[in-house]
Amino acid sequence: MKTHPYWKLGFFALLVVLLAFLLLTNQEPTAVTATNEPAETTNLSNKLTEILDDPLLDGTTTGVSVRDADTGALLFSHAGDHRLHPASNMKLLTTVAALEKLGPDYQFTTEVLTDGKLKGNVLQGNLYLKGKGDPTLQKTDLDRLAADLNAAGIKTIKGDLIGDDSWYDDVRLSQDLNWSDESFYTGAQVSALSLSPNEDYDAGTVIVEVYPGEKPGEKPIVKLIPETDYVTIANNANTVNTNHSKTINIEREHGSNTIVIDGEIPLQGSRARTWIAVWEPTGYVLDVFQKSLAQHGMTFYGNSTTTIGKTPAKATVLTSRNSMPLSDLLIPFMKLSNNGHGELLTKEMGKVIYGEGSWDRGLQVIKDVVTKFGVNGESTLFRDGSGMSHKNLIPANNLSYLLYAVQEADWFPDFKQSLPVAGNAERMVGGTLRNRMTDGLAANNVLAKTGSLTGVSSLSGYVTTKDGKRLTFSILINNYLGNSSTITAIEDKIATVLANHEF
Repeated sequence: MKTHPYWKLGFFALLVVLLAFLLLTNQEPTAVTATNEPAETTNLSNKLTEILDDPLLDGTTTGVSVRDADTGALLFSHAGDHRLHPASNMKLLTTVAALEKLGPDYQFTTEVLTDGKLKGNVLQGNLYLKGKGDPTLQKTDLDRLAADLNAAGIKTIKGDLIGDDSWYDDVRLSQDLNWSDESFYTGAQVSALSLSPNEDYDAGTVIVEVYPGEKPGEKPIVKLIPETDYVTIANNANTVNTNHSKTINIEREHGSNTIVIDGEIPLQGSRARTWIAVWEPTGYVLDVFQKSLAQHGMTFYGNSTTTIGKTPAKATVLTSRNSMPLSDLLIPFMKLSNNGHGELLTKEMGKVIYGEGSWDRGLQVIKDVVTKFGVNGESTLFRDGSGMSHKNLIPANNLSYLLYAVQEADWFPDFKQSLPVAGNAERMVGGTLRNRMTDGLAANNVLAKTGSLTGVSSLSGYVTTKDGKRLTFSILINNYLGNSSTITAIEDKIATVLANHEF
């Protein structure tokens, strides 16, 4: 019997398939460590792999990358080249770009100008309040600007009060922000003219405080910081007996400045307090500034209006205010993970570098800078400067390398100081890590940026091992379900293992 001529071809094809299968199954191990690794590195790899075997991570995509901070050598990588959502670890990249392009001494400016002349004590012309992105502007600063005008002899303004926010474009929210977030400080609108209610510098927000009334059945007492008529309070809540629970909910109606308060607050109970993002922050600043002017004895004449417009090129600066330098602003930005600062810095970089205060231009600056520091631009996608977007993408290996590469920059001490410090109880030192890794070798040792979105948790930064070796690391956990505290506990285990390791 003759052998069929296609039999040999079929057998050869089967061999090719088997060889390809063997090559592919051995191509990418779960954990990658350095070639010809010493026993100490193997030991570290085993410890980290054991943590990553936690059933809580089943179904997630988890990237972990650890590098020698002195050489940049990759010591451990688990899915380190997978593109993952960084959440607020995106702020690491925004900060690097801002320090590189704006510089630690950079300040934002707010100006008061006029297109008229002062005759006697009457300013005959419009008064312009021009914002240039300052996220630290507060009511006290508006009071000082008003005091300066009063000291210059102005008592009456025969013109309009005009807010100028044209330093940036008029796009208020980043493209991927969920509409359900825009009522709260985490999703505040971005305007070049904005106001912060206190030293957390959540620009574009007003603090709403709810206190119990004097007796059950009365409406609770509502206070606003700062006081403003720009928002309307719909108080549907009630004061109840002391044996009731506090169920106060405070939320702004979508697309308006009506703040609705529902629920119950017990007699003699503690206050309820929330930062609410206003709709169109420019008008909010004008309302508060007008109050400052009145408090300093200035009035508007006749049919004056308050509106939004652009300052004429030949307008005269009457007074101005500079913000704190960027190096100081980075403390509340990074320690407290302030989303608004991330977006304002993004637009500011676009304005300074490209002459356009937009997300598109600002994100281009961020990408240009981090690429210069060795991040693979082909493996990243940037959609905002804060990390609120679920579409930002970067591999853990890129983040750990960026942390290594920036150490040679002259502004690195400011970058390092901005990172939350594990276990340090001081709010502006420990930041979002103040209640994590509070004892052992990780405490006051792990310097890292946290990140959190629905289904996303991250931690990236620096740690020194037990025997003094400095490491950079990045942990990106995506698509988890359940309690976020169980996931952050896994991140803390990894960081603690690094702190306790000996090479």
